[in-house]
Amino acid sequence: MYFLVQQTSMLQDKIKSLASAYKEEVISFRRHLHAHPELSFKEFETATFVANKLKEFGITEIESKATTGWSALIKGKNPEKRVVALRADMDALPIIEANEVPYKSQNPGVMHACGHDAHTASLLGAAKILNEVRDQFEGTIKLIFQPGEEIIPGGASLMIQDKVLENPRPQAILGQHVMPFIPAGKVGFRSGLYMASTDELYLTITGKGGHGAMPETFIDPVLISAHLLVALQQIVSRVANPKIPSVLSFGRVEALGATNIIPNEVKIQGTFRTLDEAWRAKAHEKMRQIAEGIVEGMGGQLDFEIRKGYPFLKNEPALTARSVEAARAYLGAENVLDLDIWMAAEDFAFFSQEVDGCFYRLGTRNEARGITSGVHTSTFDIEEEALEIGAGLMAWLAVSELAST
Repeated sequence: MYFLVQQTSMLQDKIKSLASAYKEEVISFRRHLHAHPELSFKEFETATFVANKLKEFGITEIESKATTGWSALIKGKNPEKRVVALRADMDALPIIEANEVPYKSQNPGVMHACGHDAHTASLLGAAKILNEVRDQFEGTIKLIFQPGEEIIPGGASLMIQDKVLENPRPQAILGQHVMPFIPAGKVGFRSGLYMASTDELYLTITGKGGHGAMPETFIDPVLISAHLLVALQQIVSRVANPKIPSVLSFGRVEALGATNIIPNEVKIQGTFRTLDEAWRAKAHEKMRQIAEGIVEGMGGQLDFEIRKGYPFLKNEPALTARSVEAARAYLGAENVLDLDIWMAAEDFAFFSQEVDGCFYRLGTRNEARGITSGVHTSTFDIEEEALEIGAGLMAWLAVSELAST
């Protein structure tokens, strides 16, 4: 037992040493990716960059998945003993970057505003570390570089269809995401239900337009829409079980009229999120019933499309507990935080519904340097010192999980 503990301690020290040694290289990976962002399912240059780096590290078992994604294998001793997968997403967002930094986006209107550049750089760093210590662990690490997390149907679902979880099939999968509300140097975990399902709502309310001074001659889709928006909120306030987290939000209402012109139609877009699949299905049905009743009752016509998105994300409790224990050993208990439920969505959920999964957060906030903006904003950035933990901890969690049985 003493010998095993000593071996584990030595491997942890080795990984920490390599993470420190490769920190500047990992930062350079992130800066390159940040300066050259690509939208979902168009990550062709990003995919080439990733593949070239893996080959430079000496990783040769690389397989294309879902057109712009990759899976790769790092085999330790006794590679069939256990398989653990590590996942990073690679796509960027249609946002004009406002940061004036040396690595500012060179692709106008496209920005890594959700940290996927950091995720990819961290996994590349972890890959380099793991390949260097592969003679010191048993089992196989499967690397998954995923396209298209930001838009439905989600790159994870397409990679699964492309058999990324087969040959070999992992017993566990770990994913990491930046968190601008957690200080750099810390990480966060949550066991069980963590992130919400997400559905996109598209409504068109059609009436009959006309002059604003002659209301008796038209059917007002603006008024109908106002009633509809208010009524649909009872889905959360009066229909949902209050013990089940639910969010219904509408972020776009388009009525192309004028002060005295009532348009023929109004277009509305929104999102519905929850953490229970049975209630999700019931809510879809109830939203349609309410919308049809109000619109038709006021003389209009309704087109209501619900685009079903990602499922809710659940972190497998036993895997998460082991990961928390390993993170505390690597960073110290004071640097491992407990997270609350987060009503955003993540297509990592597709992976976690197939195999045991743990999706955790990497702190990237630095108030002293003004690095505080949230994701999906034009001023989002990260404290790059966090990438040493991003790469090192991911490598350590992988080898710790390989050794868990």
